Amino acid sequence: MTKKGFPKHFLWGGAMAANQVEGAWNIDGKGLSVADMATYKSNLSLDDYEGHVAISSEFIEKARKDKDDKVYPKRRGIDFYHRYKEDLALFAEMGFKVLRVSIAWSRIFPTGEEEKPNEKGLQFYENVFSEMRKLGIEPIVTLSHYEMPLTLSIKYNGWVERKVIDHFVRFCHVCLHRYKDLVKYWLTFNEIDSIHRHPFTTAGIIPDLCPEGKEEELVYQALHHQFVASALVTADCHRIIEGSQVGCMLTKLTTYPHTCDPKDVEVTLKKNLHNYFFADVQVFGEYPVMIERMLERKNIHVKMAPNDREILREHTVDFVSFSYYMSLTESAQEGLEKAAGNTIMGVKNPYLPATDWGWQIDPVGLKISLIELYDRYKKPLIIVENGMGAFDKVESDGAIHDEYRIKYFKEHFKQMKEAVEEGVDLFGYTSWAPIDLISAGTSQMSKRYGFIHVDQDDEGNGTLERRKKDSFYWYKKVIESNGEYLD
Repeated sequence: MTKKGFPKHFLWGGAMAANQVEGAWNIDGKGLSVADMATYKSNLSLDDYEGHVAISSEFIEKARKDKDDKVYPKRRGIDFYHRYKEDLALFAEMGFKVLRVSIAWSRIFPTGEEEKPNEKGLQFYENVFSEMRKLGIEPIVTLSHYEMPLTLSIKYNGWVERKVIDHFVRFCHVCLHRYKDLVKYWLTFNEIDSIHRHPFTTAGIIPDLCPEGKEEELVYQALHHQFVASALVTADCHRIIEGSQVGCMLTKLTTYPHTCDPKDVEVTLKKNLHNYFFADVQVFGEYPVMIERMLERKNIHVKMAPNDREILREHTVDFVSFSYYMSLTESAQEGLEKAAGNTIMGVKNPYLPATDWGWQIDPVGLKISLIELYDRYKKPLIIVENGMGAFDKVESDGAIHDEYRIKYFKEHFKQMKEAVEEGVDLFGYTSWAPIDLISAGTSQMSKRYGFIHVDQDDEGNGTLERRKKDSFYWYKKVIESNGEYLD
């Protein structure tokens, strides 16, 4: 009888992004990125990326000239750039098998247009990946995680211009060659579907550079360019690195009908199908028919080169990765109470509790998501983001008793295990995030995700000392037992 539980070589670990941890935004030749424009936001009810500032050419020009990092917390991060050995050692102590990180494009090509890469940037990531290998940690590397060079955004309105494909492919080609002996698993675009929710953060699109009434069309145009770039990079990776695996990355926005009213069911179905669209193109190699029809109805014209469809069809991904933080409900009825989520809003589910930031907690939704994704794509899956932001209290003796975080992960792991036992091919899990970092949406430090506490407040004050939380020791036992120890 087959033993139940996670596969023997299941990849347990954590995930983080360069723009939220590295800091060192203006040293060793790094150029400005779109992430360096992100400002601190304290209003917890505005849980989106860009609603707190009016992204405009004027705002960007002012931020570009500002050399401070106080208002722009992602510029300072948590100083992983200088402390990576300390942090990786802590991850290894927890027993990490894998760590998902990203490469800051503007650290390799400061403006995105240079012919030759910045050697200091290349050497930094080589040092990081080599240290990971030494510690027995498998790298999963995201090539674009909300970090495109600001120059490309200003000059070309980001991914709207097709020329950006060439710049991105060149950047990736350099990385693939440089790290071919260190990195096997690659992701092209983080949460590629997020382009609709925050087009500047995801694709460098500046609203005032878009002709009036054409904003949505340009979002789909930029998205198409990212699809093509992802396919080209997938092909390049397979050529350069023998046995390499390339995945797509989706924000899994699992949505339930708010009621059994057929109208609620229909709007929910369409919302979920639109969410799948972004992975469909990268897995199946073609645009879904209903998306093509939707674009026609909206009179949206996406310019495609003659061989674009062939490129998409021939260079599909090897696995599907996704983030899952919460579920939502949808209704055809107006005026219902809303709940915040991962840069989105949905109708509040009365059956679910919520985090300090109002994100509804739904472990069963993770199991549902795994079954849905595997049934649809029949590709290996890996969860590359899952976690909860919370307020943590440091006790007088330095301890941090985060039993709420342990409970969150325990319940999600139980559902993951059940999905695996039902036949889902899940090969890994990386929590967001293993260490406290600058929040993606609010640029807060007080929104803490990690098993490791970092002594820094929202204003950037603190020693940056790392401290283990209770969850650190709990997750270590989970990994040691390959998911069998959960209590």
